[in-house]
Amino acid sequence: MIFEEKKIDSHRIYEGAILNVRRDTVTAVKGQAYREIIEHNGAVAMVAITDEQKIVMVRQYRYACGRSVLEIPAGKIDKGESDPLKAAVRELKEETGYTAGKIKYLGKINTSVAYSEEVIHIYAMCSLTLGQQDLDDDEALEVVEYPFMEIYEMAAGGRLVDAKTVAALLMAKEQLGEEVLP
Repeated sequence: MIFEEKKIDSHRIYEGAILNVRRDTVTAVKGQAYREIIEHNGAVAMVAITDEQKIVMVRQYRYACGRSVLEIPAGKIDKGESDPLKAAVRELKEETGYTAGKIKYLGKINTSVAYSEEVIHIYAMCSLTLGQQDLDDDEALEVVEYPFMEIYEMAAGGRLVDAKTVAALLMAKEQLGEEVLP
């Protein structure tokens, strides 16, 4: 049987604009232990597929990585935003300028089960119409498109470092079928 930890006490130790951190005291197999947990409102990520069956990607500098990263469009669910689908539609438009005529929910992932509550909801978006980007004031990114198999092979070969992108491409390949992805 797996031992299930129970919260004894909890203290918030950091409060930020995007995330909070708390330190929980929990029951443990040998008494008590501490768990530091990142509280996050959640996020969305989109596998956006053009009519030419290319995947819309974004390249942006990621400070935490110290370099530019190639990833699928994504963004946080804003406070008070209860519907991840609405957040996904908003984020795709903001980051890429695209709106989708067809949307399919692919599933969700937990970004790091050991210390974070963040859940990312992943959508496939097709029948795209291009409009204008509406980037946040602190965003600077380049929109690029890749044939699905090329970007999928980059993910499978370890050349993409963004975990949500790797997971989303795997989910898309398994769930969408050849009518969408050759």
